Amino acid sequence: MHAHAYYNVNMRTTIEITNEQRNQLVTLAAKRNQKGFSGLVREALEQYLNSQFNSNDKVENALLQKGVLSDEDADAFVKTAGELRTSWR
Repeated sequence: MHAHAYYNVNMRTTIEITNEQRNQLVTLAAKRNQKGFSGLVREALEQYLNSQFNSNDKVENALLQKGVLSDEDADAFVKTAGELRTSWR
């Protein structure tokens, strides 16, 4: 019998960052009492990837709503949104 055990192993890679980005990462890692900043980069990458996938889901869900409002409700919504946008600036 041959068994394989898989562990949550991180892959090492190289990225290019500016000196300013490195300095900011080192500072933030120190505030968190972390030796290096690999954990910060992993965390940022995970948040970015999740936002990209969740963003696609939001667009798909929004497109599924097409036709849900009556023409009258849709016109009222567009009017209200337009009025709100004029007060944003």
